[in-house]
This record gives sequence, C-alpha cells and structure tokens, in this order.
Amino acid sequence: MNPRPGYYVLRLGLVGSLFAAGWVAFFALGDTWYQLLVAAFLALAFAQVALVAHDLAHRQVFRARRSAEIAGLVAGNLCIGMSYGWWMDKHTRHHANPNHEDHDPDVAPDALVWSTEQAVASRGLARFLGGRQAYLFFPLLTLEGFNLHVASFRALARPSLRRRKLEAGLLVVHVAAYLAALFTVLSPGKAVVFLLVHQAIFGVYLGCTFAPNHKGMPMLTGEDELDFLRKQVLTSRNVRGGWVIDTALGGLNYQIEHHLFPGMPTPNLRHAQPIVRQYCAELGISYLECGLIASYGQALRHLHEVGAPLREKKTLSARL
Repeated sequence: MNPRPGYYVLRLGLVGSLFAAGWVAFFALGDTWYQLLVAAFLALAFAQVALVAHDLAHRQVFRARRSAEIAGLVAGNLCIGMSYGWWMDKHTRHHANPNHEDHDPDVAPDALVWSTEQAVASRGLARFLGGRQAYLFFPLLTLEGFNLHVASFRALARPSLRRRKLEAGLLVVHVAAYLAALFTVLSPGKAVVFLLVHQAIFGVYLGCTFAPNHKGMPMLTGEDELDFLRKQVLTSRNVRGGWVIDTALGGLNYQIEHHLFPGMPTPNLRHAQPIVRQYCAELGISYLECGLIASYGQALRHLHEVGAPLREKKTLSARL
C-alpha cells in the first residue's frame, strides 16, 4: 500500500508528453489526410489519460483528496472532455457492488443486456440489439467515446454532482478548444472525419480495456449474500500478458487485486497477486486469470448466451 511517487512522476510525464506531442503533430501537419494517423495516436493518448484519471480517483497518485480532485478535473474534464465527478461516482458504486444487477451501473441494461433476466425484461434498443449483441459489441464500442461525452454533460444537471460549475466550465473549454482546433486547421470535411476516427478509436480502446475485467463473470442479485472477499474475487478476472498488457491496460489487468485494494498503486498490484492467489486457493475461492483474447471470448460468449431469449422470441414470431 506504500505510495509510488517515482512511478507516477514517470507515468504522468510520459502520458502528458504523448498527449502534448499528438497536438504538436496535429498543428505541424496542417490540412492533410495524414491527420488521420494523428487522430489514431491521440485516441490512444486520450485513453491513457483516462487510465491516469482512474488512478487519481482512487487516490493512488495523491493521498490528499483535494490534490487528487484537482488533478482529476484537469485530466478528465479539461484534457479529454469526461466528467471526473460523474465518473468517480459511477465507478465508486461499481466497486461497492461489482456485477450486481441492481447496484452496479456498469451492468445496468441500456443498449446491451448482461443477464437473462435483463434480456427478458428488456425494451426498446436493448430488445432490438440483444439477440445479436455479441456480434455488435465491438462495433458499438466505436460510439463509447461519444457516449462518455454526452453522459458527462447530462450529469451536470444532477444537484448531487460536486463542483458542477467548475466541471461545466472545464468541459465547455475542452469542447470549444477541441472543435476550434479541428475546424481551424482542417477543412470541414477532414475535421469531421478526424473527429469520427479519433472518438471511435478512443471508445474502442477504453472498451477493450474495461471489458476483460468483469464481462462474462458471474452476475449477482439481491439473493446472493457474499462476503467482501468473494464478492470482489468471483466477479473479477485478471489478464496475463506481462509488461505490454500492464501498459496497455493501465494495470487494470490485475483486476482482482485492484478490487480488493483499490487504493493500492498500480505497480504494486503485481506484487500483491501471488499473496491473493495463494490465499484464495487456501479458502477454495475460484481465482480466474487468462489471456487477453480469451477474456474477450468469455465476455462475448456470455453476451451471446444471455441474449438467447430474445433470439428465441424472434424465431417464434417468424414461425407464427
């Protein structure tokens, strides 16, 4: 649980440099279709900033709440246009009840459904997409970046959101500066394509970062009475892959350890893993770890299975 200031100085410096380098390249290139390469690069940089904001929210970087909040607002609202306060509230509720159908906002039925019960009760878009949601999952992630921006602005209407005026101001500055840069440097057509490519890759990267963590793991309901250890371990999945995966997923591949010790600095999670794994083995608690591709396979199979009732209803309707 000891702080790792040296690690975070290096990480924040590298991520900040990548973010700045992307915008320097954007202004240096000017009005050219090569800017789509910059759009892809900036999408990766935006996602890395989001992962840093995640660590800030858990006070892994700064122990003091005020310092973490200020840095989080700069990283989230100003740099990438995502409400830090909204996301922190949502993520806190997720940590308290991961994969719980009634309490985890990350598995609330929306465009996708995460359990058979949700599929049966689904309406509207979820009912239309549910039967094919496993095939549509990755294509839908291209919209996740836009969804995060829209949700951030919608959250400003909530009285419960702390520092609403500050959050609103920073979000407006981000959007205004972002659009001004695109439409000043690029022709209108190139600006629109840049925006679409940038936000699509940003959404896919973030979705691919968070999907391996819990999707396809057991879903909990009010009937499940689990202690803290089992609630966190049984609903989480670790992803193997060494330093490449550690870097790409921002340390979230040690999801089990992160859920047990959310304030533990990211680089310390791998040291905690053998202890947690051994303890779970002693208690007979299932501890799941697999490769990245296998984790996506498990998540997609789960989505396909829970969408079965909707496919069966469509087949029955067609026969009638």
